[in-house]
Amino acid sequence: MITRRYVLTALAVTPFFARTAAAASPAVFAMDGIALRGADPVAYFTQSNFVLGTRAHALMWKGAQWRFATVENMAQFEANPEAYAPQFGGYCAYAASKGAIATTVPEAWTIYGGKLYLNHSLTVRGIWSQDVPQNIALAEGHWPQILAL
Repeated sequence: MITRRYVLTALAVTPFFARTAAAASPAVFAMDGIALRGADPVAYFTQSNFVLGTRAHALMWKGAQWRFATVENMAQFEANPEAYAPQFGGYCAYAASKGAIATTVPEAWTIYGGKLYLNHSLTVRGIWSQDVPQNIALAEGHWPQILAL
């Protein structure tokens, strides 16, 4: 349901996204070189939860360090990273649908169609969730060209 609050929230966050796309960005969003802010990407699928990984279980992939809660999760990722890595390089799926990029938080996640999507915040995830298929289609139309902005 689209409400006045939804529209005002969408208008409030959209300018943020436009400002974030001011310079070329790496293919994977990695805060201090760490993808997903240290969250275990496999745990989203196996535990249906956000779980922090550890330094003891880490590997490099696509220029970022990926952390895992267990050796088993690390092995699963290493065997098929594309199956577990978030879409749009871990950048905000809603921002990508608008032709921009934005940072994400690991708590604002969704698995849809067997793929992991992240959002800038829980509020933005709520907006993005209003029409997930349309937002994914729009984001895929902009990706990866928006990295060069």
